[in-house]
Amino acid sequence: MPIYEYACASCGREFETLVRKSSPAPQCPGCSGTELRKKLSAFATITGAASAHAELPAPCRGCASPGVPGVCGLGASQQ
Repeated sequence: MPIYEYACASCGREFETLVRKSSPAPQCPGCSGTELRKKLSAFATITGAASAHAELPAPCRGCASPGVPGVCGLGASQQ
């Protein structure tokens, strides 16, 4: 399940969201707009035994999501 970054054409807000194949089209969490532009974003992978002890991102302070801080839209502003 990839996490995509979007920018809203209506209000300019940038946000991240988890997208599944069965998910409805995403909406802006600020204005509920659907005119979104997918942003180019970096990705990370962890491979091999040496990376088994790699430091992972801290959970979101807003919802305790184990994903990238800010996935829920709350943690990004609190960090």
